[in-house]
Amino acid sequence: MSRAPQPFDHAVRSDERLVLDAEAVRAWSARTAEALGRERAAIDAINVFPVADGDTGTNLYLTADAAHRAVEAVFAAPGATGDRAPDTADAVRAMAHGALLEARGNSGTILSQLLRGMAGVLAEGADGDHLARALATAAASARAAVAHPEEGTILTVAAAAATGCRDGGTLPDVARRAYDGARTALEATPDQLAVLGAAGVVDAGGQGLVAVLGALLETVTGTAPEALPPSPAPAPATAAAAEGCGPGGEGPGYEVLYLLEAEDAAVELLKARLDALGDSLVVVGGDGLWNVHVHVDDAGAAVEAGIEAGRPHRIRVTHFAAAPAPEPHRADGAAAHARGERAHRAVVAVLPGEGLAGLCAEAGATTVQARPGEPPAGDDLLAAVRRAHAREVVLLPNDTDLRAAAATAAERARAEGIRVALIPTRAAVQGIAALAVHEPDRSFDEDVVAMTAAAGATRYAELAVAERQSFTSAGVCQAGDVLGLIEGDVAVIGQDLTDTARTVLDRMLQAGGELVTLVVAASAPPGLAATLEAHVRRGYLAVDTVAYHAGEGAPPLLIGVE
Repeated sequence: MSRAPQPFDHAVRSDERLVLDAEAVRAWSARTAEALGRERAAIDAINVFPVADGDTGTNLYLTADAAHRAVEAVFAAPGATGDRAPDTADAVRAMAHGALLEARGNSGTILSQLLRGMAGVLAEGADGDHLARALATAAASARAAVAHPEEGTILTVAAAAATGCRDGGTLPDVARRAYDGARTALEATPDQLAVLGAAGVVDAGGQGLVAVLGALLETVTGTAPEALPPSPAPAPATAAAAEGCGPGGEGPGYEVLYLLEAEDAAVELLKARLDALGDSLVVVGGDGLWNVHVHVDDAGAAVEAGIEAGRPHRIRVTHFAAAPAPEPHRADGAAAHARGERAHRAVVAVLPGEGLAGLCAEAGATTVQARPGEPPAGDDLLAAVRRAHAREVVLLPNDTDLRAAAATAAERARAEGIRVALIPTRAAVQGIAALAVHEPDRSFDEDVVAMTAAAGATRYAELAVAERQSFTSAGVCQAGDVLGLIEGDVAVIGQDLTDTARTVLDRMLQAGGELVTLVVAASAPPGLAATLEAHVRRGYLAVDTVAYHAGEGAPPLLIGVE
């Protein structure tokens, strides 16, 4: 059935496109990055909502630039010619994925979800009707990703773009209607959001989206739309009032963003937890990969929530206002305890082996020794937190099986007025990496984020001796076999501990690495650390190695790769 003519229909010019093919997506992504690059300063200048931090234009540009680089990577891939040339689906999915991975700020995160919503439809078809459906899907998915959507924002502009072209048509028709609808909606934003009206500006994120749709319009018609009139700077009093974030302000003090690998069910629980912690919550993505954005006062708690939901990485924490000056006296735990004072901050770590526990104690940690077959209970961990005698405590369980006990101990300590951050480290080498970047002179949130990032960047392995015959992920092992476990799973079964250790190291370093940490127990063969250090030097010139002696009571060998 043919479609009835619409008011905006017109004869198609020879320089207009009827299909958004891969080359058109490539051109659109390039024009979008270029347009946002030109307008970033102007958009930054009118940024008063949700936080007047003057970076909306910059965040949109960085997000769009990442999207464009991802599209270019598809075209630059080996064999991307002839029958293997990228199609629309390849290009739009790359554009959306690149934006998701590098989304910055509130508006950049929403833009990434808009692109993701469009990609799902445009991968099925790239004519005008599909573009109209893509814009509708994008607007709906972006609104669903925002915990508390408000009118007069980029979401309103996106919805107006979709409404403007909902009847479909040729690709140029749809692009024109979408742009016109978005531009009209942008002009109305000061009447919809009080802070914009008081400042006398349009929404910054919405203006960025108009630039994105203008780049699309130019791509499909060959003609750039008329430039938007310059917006006046926000009224000083209004801008100052909108900056009520951080210590002493009206809103949260930190912006927290991270990528998260997690299942859908875990993300729903994460949203509820983060929504209770702060505001401006946006969670975008899907298929196991998410981009999380939230404004909070407790950045450590926001990161911890992500860790409980899945695997967060690329963690970024930004202060909206200057942090309070450090306390004049940052006493270490031992000295403060000796004077009967509470230390400012302490680290509590569970460690196997007397030597490793002693080493970390020398670094200032309060340690709990894990003996073979005798894991510490929640009461033991709570006692260690109390023994640290500090107002703030970072807890490193260093064992997957201790996660529940550590969480219980942390909650009980919080009930006693101690601020506790649990970093669910799964191995001692992750705890060592976290302790290495611990800086008590930083704010608590910054310290927790840095320690979490260091632990998360450390892959771990363990060598053990099988006690009995059993089935493993690497095959059947016999009593006395040497087992090489990588990230908790048996990856290598060998007869000799040194040879097995070399194989495990090679497998771990295939994925790259800059530093290898070896933790050697007293039960290990003499010279094992030196042999493995030499092996790394010979085969991996750019990789450094450090070795520690764990003493009695630890597995024969622990390996960390950062």
